Amino acid sequence: MPSNVVDLAGADRAPRSPHAPRVLIYSHDTFGLGHIRRCRAIANALIASFPHISVIIVSGSSVISSFQFGDGVDYVRIPGVEKQSDGSYEPHHLNLDLGDTIRLRADIIKQTVLSFDPDVVIVDKEPVGLRGELKPSLDILRRRGARIVLGLRDVLDEPAAVLEEWSRNGALEALDTVYDDIFVYGLENVYQPLTGLPDQHRFADKLRYLGYLKRAVPSPMPPNRYPRITKQPFILVTPGGGGDGAGVIDWVISAYETDPTIELPALIVFGPFMSREKRKEFAERIARNPKLEGLGFEPRLELLMNRAHCVVAMGGYNTFCEILSFDKPALIVPRVRPRLEQAIRAGRADELKLVDVLYDPSQTGEGERDPRVMAAALHALPRRQPPSQAFVPDLLDGLPAISRALAGDLSMPVRGRALAQTAATS
Repeated sequence: MPSNVVDLAGADRAPRSPHAPRVLIYSHDTFGLGHIRRCRAIANALIASFPHISVIIVSGSSVISSFQFGDGVDYVRIPGVEKQSDGSYEPHHLNLDLGDTIRLRADIIKQTVLSFDPDVVIVDKEPVGLRGELKPSLDILRRRGARIVLGLRDVLDEPAAVLEEWSRNGALEALDTVYDDIFVYGLENVYQPLTGLPDQHRFADKLRYLGYLKRAVPSPMPPNRYPRITKQPFILVTPGGGGDGAGVIDWVISAYETDPTIELPALIVFGPFMSREKRKEFAERIARNPKLEGLGFEPRLELLMNRAHCVVAMGGYNTFCEILSFDKPALIVPRVRPRLEQAIRAGRADELKLVDVLYDPSQTGEGERDPRVMAAALHALPRRQPPSQAFVPDLLDGLPAISRALAGDLSMPVRGRALAQTAATS
């Protein structure tokens, strides 16, 4: 290498002028909306607590531009990768093989880290990134002295599946050698997502349970035209991103087709990842039923959740947080493949009397979906107690808890913090 060329990838943080702290949030985004919506909520909450900071979200979400972000938050879009039904991955748009796509993503992430030079990094769910794409950047961040945080939803999968995946990809070692903190966005007495991992004493002192992430009602963007059905009490039906939500939507529509006496009408939001063919089929059936109305994609779903009387959902993490935040009686129909995450979360929430749960027999191998079973659940749903009546303490403290945990790194400019630390030790 010529003497006048600097090896940035191996360089420690260079001297620079004082600046307000910078936060980088990594979201791999291979399926649905869960990761980017969680990262957006955290970014907006940090900016609200520390208006002087800058936050960049690195995301593979194809719909990230549809969401609202607070002043001080921006994003870098990396090429998308889709998770297939068999658990494998394929590039979303590019005509590249997966290996080339991962290398491209890793290079973009690394260059963002070098240029943005964050003081705090929050990695969502995947300790080493998709297929290890985060490893080169984590090495740089460690050398530069950034605070590196792993943020986990309340449930990852069944313990054996987490152990197998994290043993294979190097995540277990990263928990011990890379991360300064492990934040769980849930409560220890609800579920412990790292149960079953070996050598827990090596990271136990890093682990913090912060509570679920409370959501607020966003400001509507004009023109604000709500569907007709929302002018009266209604049931909101949401399969999240919709990529695997056709079953629950078909079950709800079939219930209304079978039993016209269901009291409340339903607004069904398909989600951006439902196939065009399924959406067309459902829209035709909905048009024939006066108690149903459909909507394609609503990035401000919180507005509809807040207006709804009750909710039918699949039970992903973000939808669960919204049900708790807006205190809505809810029926969860969790998926059980390819991960048990939703089923585990729904089962614990049912035990705690936060929601009702109905399992799809076509997924569990117990037969076909019976429209009358769903109709009976929809009759009972409006009379269900809201989650607040379960009285689970500190349930929704997650966002302020994140701000409190990071306050020491984000409350003052980096240079000012370094001078204060020097003065304190002199």
